[in-house]
Amino acid sequence: MKMGGGNKSSKKPKKGGVEPSSTGDVNIISSDGSLVSLDAKDVNVMTPAPIVSSFNDRIRPCLDAVDKLRRLMVMKEGIQLPTIVVVGDQSSGKSSVLESLAGISLPRGQGICTRLPLIMRLQHHHHQIPQLSLEFNGKSISTNEGEVADAINIATGEIAGNGKGISNTPLTLVVKKFGVPDLTMVDLPGITRVPVHGQPENIYEQIADIIMEYIKPEESIILNVLSATVDFTTCESIRMSQKVDKTGERTLAVVTKADKAPEGLLEKITADDVNIGLGYVCVRNRIGDESYNEARNEETRLFESHHLLSKIDKSMVGIHVLAQNLMQIQATIIYRCLPEIMRKVDDKLNANIAELSKMPRTMSSITEAMTVLMGIIGAAKDSLRKILLRGEFDEYPDDQNMHCSARLVEMLNQYSIELHNYHENELTSAFLVDEIRILEEAAGISLPNFLPHSAFREMLMKKVTGISNMPVAFVEKVWKYIEDVVASILKHHSENYHQLQYSTRRACQNIIANMKEQFINWVEQMVQMEKLTDYTCNSEYLKEWNLLMAHQQTFLDSMQKNGSYKQTISGLGEVSAGDLRKHQPILKLAFDLKMRVIAYWKIVLWRLVDNTALHLQYCIQTLVNREMEKTIIEEVMSNNGSMERILEESPCVAGKREKLKSSIKILKESKEVLSEIMDKITFYKD
Repeated sequence: MKMGGGNKSSKKPKKGGVEPSSTGDVNIISSDGSLVSLDAKDVNVMTPAPIVSSFNDRIRPCLDAVDKLRRLMVMKEGIQLPTIVVVGDQSSGKSSVLESLAGISLPRGQGICTRLPLIMRLQHHHHQIPQLSLEFNGKSISTNEGEVADAINIATGEIAGNGKGISNTPLTLVVKKFGVPDLTMVDLPGITRVPVHGQPENIYEQIADIIMEYIKPEESIILNVLSATVDFTTCESIRMSQKVDKTGERTLAVVTKADKAPEGLLEKITADDVNIGLGYVCVRNRIGDESYNEARNEETRLFESHHLLSKIDKSMVGIHVLAQNLMQIQATIIYRCLPEIMRKVDDKLNANIAELSKMPRTMSSITEAMTVLMGIIGAAKDSLRKILLRGEFDEYPDDQNMHCSARLVEMLNQYSIELHNYHENELTSAFLVDEIRILEEAAGISLPNFLPHSAFREMLMKKVTGISNMPVAFVEKVWKYIEDVVASILKHHSENYHQLQYSTRRACQNIIANMKEQFINWVEQMVQMEKLTDYTCNSEYLKEWNLLMAHQQTFLDSMQKNGSYKQTISGLGEVSAGDLRKHQPILKLAFDLKMRVIAYWKIVLWRLVDNTALHLQYCIQTLVNREMEKTIIEEVMSNNGSMERILEESPCVAGKREKLKSSIKILKESKEVLSEIMDKITFYKD
């Protein structure tokens, strides 16, 4: 975007640029590439007094529209407006430039005079008596030329405090005066690195943050005020603007105090070491008690008669040239940005309306509150049926923790592995030692070749006791997981009703604790049954026992011959035993007892895992289909207070609703403003 005159005027502008026509008119190239021609009477070449003539009705409505949008604070909706932002180092002459453009006196003094963003709305009007007003904190205060500086100081104190601190809350100064250019500019605090007495230590950082916020948007034109008395490359304002506008295509420089340092000024602005894309304008500051007309006359004589300054092209000198360039640039950027602003307002408005429509309606009766409550419970039950019972996880495709069926299967498989791995080495080491000891202790006055049932029961009880804590630990683990899932689902579906979340959380904890306790009791009973009773109708028991017993004779022969045994038994792996010949009378029974326990233990483990899985599935179905709804309703109804209070919106949700309503109101009003001005632009083009 190459706009405006200065030393860049010989280049052909891009879309959105400005070029002079052969007739003296100003041609504005709009964003769609079409040429909008403004008559010379629309944008007059300036004479010393007044500075400029106003734009006619084609341009003024655009400026008014942007000012209306700014007053509506549409920028808080993330929609940037075309803005001329005035920046400069402290003592660069920024205030003098603005005073010359506005024809009024601004606050002066030591240190930072501008302590907040000052939006200056200048408007030419034909009345000889100027009209000045300040707008801030939702109010408008009239003032006059003689009192405006004091009025600005008072308003600044009200906004930013009476100290020397700064604020990011803007103050608007409206100046309606004959001869002033039709401009809206934002004057920002001057850049200072060293805090004076009473200023915060991080004053530079605070000012830098405000400046960067205003100059970063692509819609901002940066008016960089530089003093002719300093090296431009060392100016902090230049460093900041180059951060956001590296090519300089939206930066215009005004060089003040030209009369103080005329030597080398032409070379500095011609060399353009700091990349100012919109060109330079050199001005002379008003001195002492000079009137504004006297100051402009002195400025004209200076650049016409000074032996060095007179060499600078006349398109690059004088406050009237600066005003002309700023008006052209402002008109161009407004024409270029309005369609995009309209699109952004439409998009944001539609998005906010859609978001507001998705928010739950506010309730006015117990019937509505109960309906909402049942809807929340119903939605939560549907989600739990999908993820806990049917194994669907389309609601949480990327959250594996909520793929509940898969996680429950993982926990069951791990539970089975832990059960089967318990004392697995006892099968192959110290072979038959425990069995022989138990048989010897169970010996009675009876026939010697009968296997005592008490010995089998003793061996079985020992193994069941060893794993008795594992089922309880599994139950604790799995119900902790289920509690987290149920709580998460309930929280999600009641997120707009913070009071209800407490009730559903308590109900969830109560129901899970109750069902877990019942499950643990059931598991402990199952373990006790396995200790006290040995029975199965599963044919796998006899099949496994027969396969194991096929190795008995080989074992007995090895013991009789070698006194020791080492062999691989199908299903057991390699087993070894020491010299057991002294136990020869009961060795055969010990082997038989071992194989019966091994065969039956597999049945026990299958039962523990399968029955636990079946009971878990039954309990989950009971939880989702029956207990959850009943428990939540009981918890809510027993809570002290009405249903309306239980289901009242959280401050966060209520705040969001009000914010959306406020935003929609602003955007609708902004859309009306934009529609009106876009209709006018279309009419003028036609």
